[in-house]
Amino acid sequence: MARALEAAHSDDTSILSYNDERSTFGRSASAENSLACVISIAYYYAHNDYHVHREYATGKGFADIVLIPRKNVSKPALIIELKKDKDAKTGIDQIKERCYPQKVAEYTGDILLVGINYDTDTKQHTCKIERWTL
Repeated sequence: MARALEAAHSDDTSILSYNDERSTFGRSASAENSLACVISIAYYYAHNDYHVHREYATGKGFADIVLIPRKNVSKPALIIELKKDKDAKTGIDQIKERCYPQKVAEYTGDILLVGINYDTDTKQHTCKIERWTL
């Protein structure tokens, strides 16, 4: 997954905006927004099988990207948390701490938790995926 994101990043996003440090509301929204756009491009094919939501309200915050299977699709839901200059596990931890899976559980029995980190120094993506079972 990390290699696919790096390919989409280099093909579809300007490095000038991808590493932009301007912040909105005290956080580096530009870098996260660029990463979310890259993921949206990488998962564009998923629109046949999923409803794709950015900044999905969960009651305890906003999950960066949530993919909920369409009716009659037997695939897991995905909850994706994006991080910059941290680690992918931090994204997984946030998903669990803020109870994001409970908000999605009504849509499917299987949920994948995905933490993705982008390191601005190395220009590398890391990814951690865990299966959530209720």
